[in-house]
Parts: sequence; C-alpha cells; structure tokens
Amino acid sequence: MGTINPNGHRRIARINKQLQREISLLLGERIKKETVKDAIITGVECARDLERARVFFTALDFRRRPALLEELQSVGGVLRTLLGQSMRLRQIPALEFVMDESADYGERIDGILSRLGLDSTPASRDEDGVELDEEEDDD
Repeated sequence: MGTINPNGHRRIARINKQLQREISLLLGERIKKETVKDAIITGVECARDLERARVFFTALDFRRRPALLEELQSVGGVLRTLLGQSMRLRQIPALEFVMDESADYGERIDGILSRLGLDSTPASRDEDGVELDEEEDDD
C-alpha cells in the first residue's frame, strides 16, 4: 500500500477552487454565447491525475438546466483552451459538466420536514441552551 501525500489532497483542493473561479470568470467575460452566462458554477472535482474535471453547475431557473448542460458542453473545448492560457498547470483537465442536484435535495428535505411539522432551521438558544421563543420582545 502506498503512502498518502497530504499535500496532494491540498493541491487538488486548491486546483479545484482555482478551476471553479476561472471557469466562472471565463463564462461571464470571455465566452460569447450569452446563454451560458446563466450557469452558476457550484464546484469542481478534479481527478488526481488532472485528466478530467467534473464541473458542477446550477441555474436560477431549474427548468433551464438540461438545455444549459448542452450549451456548456458545446463550449467545453473553448473553455479548456482559455483555461490553458490563464492557469499555470502542466495539463488542463477535460471538462465534464454535471447538474448540481444538492439544492434540489435540500429543498426536498425542507418540504418533508415542513409536512411533518418540523422546522429545518436551527432554533435560537440562550446561553444555558434553552430554546428561545421567536415572538418574545425585548422591551
């Protein structure tokens, strides 16, 4: 079994953040296709060998995401070229766009909790850990 290089994980995490930032900037400023500007890049997961990167995205209008996926895939090659010009990496990974379902999942959980009569937001507590009433006034 090989040894784990903790710096390798930090390096990939740093590359993921940098790719997310650069892709967001390029979509907003350098890509001519106006429709891809609706994409909100929520995260990037790059393979350790830098061969591939999964780029997670969402949009404010959830019905638009399937069409947006196709549009992002169509500009993926251009994005990769632009990333090669702006980033100092030996190899720019191939980009695979993936719809981020985490917000949908959170909304479904909130819906289930509200149907059960539970609130998904944490209650306010005082310094003794006693739950505070929301309706109390501090007059």
